[in-house]
Formats: sequence, C-alpha cells, structure tokens
Amino acid sequence: MAETKALGGAPLTHDSWHVIWRHRVMIAVLCGIAMATTFAVSRVLPKVYVSRASLLVPREGSGSAFVGGLATATALLQQVPGLAVPSLTPNRDMLLGILKSRSMGEATVRRFGLQERYRGRYLVDAIEQLQRNTDISLTREGVITIQVEDIDPRVAAEITNFYVSELDRLVAKYGTSEAGRQREFISEQLARASTQLATTEETLRRFQEKNRAVVLQEQTRGAIEAAARLKGEIMALEVQLQVMRQFATEANPEVVALRRRTEEMKQHLAQMEYGEPLPRVMPAVQGRDQRDFSVPFVKVPEVSLELARLTREVRVQETLVTLLTQQLEQARILEVKDLPIVQVLDRAVPAERPDKPRVRLNVAISAVASLLVGICLAFLLERVRRAPRTMVAL
Repeated sequence: MAETKALGGAPLTHDSWHVIWRHRVMIAVLCGIAMATTFAVSRVLPKVYVSRASLLVPREGSGSAFVGGLATATALLQQVPGLAVPSLTPNRDMLLGILKSRSMGEATVRRFGLQERYRGRYLVDAIEQLQRNTDISLTREGVITIQVEDIDPRVAAEITNFYVSELDRLVAKYGTSEAGRQREFISEQLARASTQLATTEETLRRFQEKNRAVVLQEQTRGAIEAAARLKGEIMALEVQLQVMRQFATEANPEVVALRRRTEEMKQHLAQMEYGEPLPRVMPAVQGRDQRDFSVPFVKVPEVSLELARLTREVRVQETLVTLLTQQLEQARILEVKDLPIVQVLDRAVPAERPDKPRVRLNVAISAVASLLVGICLAFLLERVRRAPRTMVAL
C-alpha cells in the first residue's frame, strides 16, 4: 500500500528510488540515445550567424518641462475611453515604424534577391521569412537594435547595414514636415523672382542703351527707391500671407493683421505712383521724410518715367529676391530641426562564430528532458507490472 501511494503522485520515497534504480539501464540508454541524436542533428544543421547594428534614437524637439506636462496630461487622457493620445516620442516611433514596414522588407528582398535565396514562391513569402529572421527592438537606454540571421555572415551584415542606409533614405523621403512644405513653396517663389529679376535687368539695360542713359533728379530718384522698397515689401508680405494660409484660416488674427498691413501699404504706393489721396497714414511711414514722395510719377517726362518704372521694377525684384532668400534659409533651418537624423552607433560586421545551433545547450536540454521522460516511463512500467497483484489482492 505504501508503494502504491508513492506511485500515485506522492513525493519520492525510499521505494520510489528503488523503482528508478531498477530501471536505471533503460533511463541511461534513453538519455544516451537522446543526447547522441541531439548532438548529431545539431552538428548537421546549417550554422546561423547573427549581425547587429545599433542606432541612436533622435532627441525629441520638445523641452523637458513641456514633455513633463504632456506626460501628465497623457496619463489623465488615457482614462477617457475612446480618446486617442498623441505619442510623446514621434521620432522614435517613426523610425521603428519604417524599419518594420512592408516597404522596407520589399526593398531588402529585391536588393539581395531573397526570394530565390529563401525559395519563396511569392514575394510576400520572402518578406515574411525576412521579418522572421530580423529582430528590431528598443533597449531601455533608448537605442534601436537591428539584428539579422543568415547562414552566411557576410550576407547577414550586408542586410543589416542596408536596413540602416534604407532607413536614412526613407526618413528623408517621408519625413517632410510643415517646415519642409514651406521651404518648397518659398523655393518656387524664389525661382520665379530670380527669373523675373533677370528679365527686368535685361529690359533696363536695353532701354538705357537706346535712350543714352537718361539721368533723373535726386528727388525723383529718392521717390523711386522708396516706392521700390515699398512694393518689394508688399510682395514679400503677400508671399508670407500665402504661406500662412496653408495652415491658418482667414479668421486667424495674424492673417487679418498681415492682410490689413498689405492693403495700407498698397494705398500708400498708389499715392506715390498716381498722386491719389491717402485716407490714413500707416504708423510704419509716419516718421519718414515726406519730401521724397511729393512728386507723383505721372508728372515726370515720358522718357524719365519709363526709366523710373524699369529702375523701380529692378529694385522691386532685388528686394523680393533678398527677402525670399532670407525666408528660405530660415525654412531650411526649421526643416533640419524638425527632421530626425539617423545616427549610427554600431555598424554591422560579419560574425566570427555562429549563433545557432548551440550544441552544448541543445545536448543539455535533451539530457534533462530525456531523464524526465525516462523516470516517468519507469514509474509507468512499474505501475503496469504491479497492476495484476493489486487485482489479485482485491
């Protein structure tokens, strides 16, 4: 009865050790066969090499105080069901999303011909196999780790480094921010203004050659320069107004103020060109000397007026090109600040030793597993052997 209780699941007793000792040969043979088979299979299996690369996560643009306040607000917003909470690490999330995207996998498969290497019937099969062989993780220190498995250490290192280079290209392609769109718009306006400046300069040169360089009076020249500056400022304000309209409505206070200022400057320019009365004087021009604007251009002789108009157009385009160049540089600076930069901490190198299969570990696991199976089998055989005696006793 004591042996039966031990076989029924009680802790190993003296009788239980006797059962194990009685079947020790079977257990030893089973363990030996399992370990030998595991060793042979591990030696026959192809060796798998792993290459790793590390990337530094770009610093987020928000300040620490702002991030702390936003983290507190996020914790409160998470308690509201159905409300999406913005990410506190958009740069990191964007890099991880690109690395794990199908576009990245497809580009890698096509670059290294992995569909034939993995013997995939379809492209999607090769992409799935590549994703299984690739591990992309984020460490607690904020470092993105990319590791790729392959039977060739050189190929594994090349695929890993391709992930890094392709990530840099895709970030530059898809990472266009608001500053990037403003930069593109201002670049187009600057190209038009530069072309117009070259055209007006050529027209002025031909007019001066034809009329033997007509000289204007100092007062008229001062009025021309003032009008040119004013018109150039108007055109620059109109460009700035178009930029703001891309992300702000007409009711925005800044848009309203900018539009009002442009209209006032146009009224003042009309008075300077045609002698029309100015209803009100802008604060920006109240402190200027009004003697330069006393003679309207319509009263200047015809030849002098044409020269004044061409000179003014050249000055207008020069002012516009200068202002747009400054705005373009500012937009480029903002775009560089907004665009995350892929910083490589460690590039992948071919592995010197295989990562899989691990022969010693596999043999140790098989030894433990076969030992447990052998013990269970010994108790099972002992139960079967004692079953007839139990039936006779009953």
